[in-house]
Amino acid sequence: MISGTQIIQLLQSAVVFGTVIMFGAIGEILTEKSGNLNLGVPGIMYLGGIAGLAASFFYEFNNPDPSPVICLILSFAAAFLASALGGLLYSFLTITLRANQNVTGLTLTIFGSGVANFFGGSLNTMAGGVGQISVATTSGIYRANIYNKVPSLGTAGSLLLSYGFMVYLAIVVAVLMAWFLNRTRTGLNLRAVGENPATADAAGINVTRYKYAATCIGAGISGMGGLYYTMDYIKGTWANDGTIEALGWLAVALVIFATWKSLNAIWGSYLFGLLSWMYFYVPGLTRSSQELFKMLPYLVTILVLIAISLRKKRENQPPASLGLPYFREER
Repeated sequence: MISGTQIIQLLQSAVVFGTVIMFGAIGEILTEKSGNLNLGVPGIMYLGGIAGLAASFFYEFNNPDPSPVICLILSFAAAFLASALGGLLYSFLTITLRANQNVTGLTLTIFGSGVANFFGGSLNTMAGGVGQISVATTSGIYRANIYNKVPSLGTAGSLLLSYGFMVYLAIVVAVLMAWFLNRTRTGLNLRAVGENPATADAAGINVTRYKYAATCIGAGISGMGGLYYTMDYIKGTWANDGTIEALGWLAVALVIFATWKSLNAIWGSYLFGLLSWMYFYVPGLTRSSQELFKMLPYLVTILVLIAISLRKKRENQPPASLGLPYFREER
């Protein structure tokens, strides 16, 4: 039997892992709404994680009294910019040079993981060995929570308030994304670009500009998942264990599971986080059984994909031009 304490630990772990996945999925939803299919989300999350860590490390290194505000701004800005640059590279290759989107995305994943692990190893060497990176001030900001300051809030307080600020930021971004895509003229124009770029172009919408902006900003948001994992979950160090890549692919799967709706990504990400950790709390599992449990998020995504394909509701389908290049000369 699973004890009450274990259930609370499982739910908290689901929220933490779910937040990493949520950032990646929200950014990819924005990207895919423009018609671009970016499979480089894991690599972009790697870039965000290592850029934020490197910026805070070089600021805190040999700095006896680092400013928490500067630590936060530097790490956050570096992570977003590095991830957005990954999105810019993808955009240049697929929109301007018309490279294949699937191949470019997969290449970006390999590129991002390679760059991140190279610089992560370099930072470990500079810090004196694996696990010796010290960005305590920056990590402390990301991990600070209300519950630690007011532990009398009880079990409900532990479940709702024992997380860093980025958990709540992810939810806010998801809500704002839904409002932007459904309630603003710019968001509706972006959706038009993703559905039928030729018609949008004929209506005077700058298709290239929208695709570039959505892909770069979406990549920046996805990179926040890597930053959160690095600063919060592994406490401001670098681990070359492939977890960021695994969570990045779950983020791509969550986009399908959420049927390209950012509000669905909120509860979907926590469900994925729960399924990702469940095998730790089921007694008597063999190693083979644990591997089967790790398949659950992907299995659920396949079932959802089959269901929406059979129901054929237009609002649950991907953008009509997703993954297809647009050549204005052929309009």
